[in-house]
Amino acid sequence: MIVSLIVAKAENNAIGKNNDLIWHLPYDMNFFKTTTKGHHVIMGRKNFESIPEKYRPLPGRPNIVVTTQDAYEANGATIVSTIEEGLEIAKQANDDEPFIIGGGQIYKYAIDNGMVDKLYITFVHESFDADVYFPEVDLTKWQKTSELFHPKDEKHAHGFTICAFEMP
Repeated sequence: MIVSLIVAKAENNAIGKNNDLIWHLPYDMNFFKTTTKGHHVIMGRKNFESIPEKYRPLPGRPNIVVTTQDAYEANGATIVSTIEEGLEIAKQANDDEPFIIGGGQIYKYAIDNGMVDKLYITFVHESFDADVYFPEVDLTKWQKTSELFHPKDEKHAHGFTICAFEMP
């Protein structure tokens, strides 16, 4: 099983503000959807709650929510108290590539504890004011396996580059 992490982050590592995305990038959202479809997605409670209700739980993939709140309920999602529990559920279901999809604390824990084998990072080519940031990752320790640039256009206010990295 390969454990992947997927994120869109700004040049200053900003990923969210007021429990919402900072930008609207339809191409990147479609990349997220097609890449994670059919796989377990593991996220923190705040991240789950930030998903608009009509898309929650994310369709076409088992949703796992990590929270320390004992009585927490998330309709259509599985609740766990650790990322490790979520990964075990994915493993037992024979998922070959579960995804860690945020937020900031979940990303940091997974990276700091060496849980991630592959990174899908969308680099948004601007800096933003935020209250949630992606942790620093030394990408020199990773091997870039793909790169796709998308310029600003009428549907995308910001240019961005989608990259994949794997541990060598």
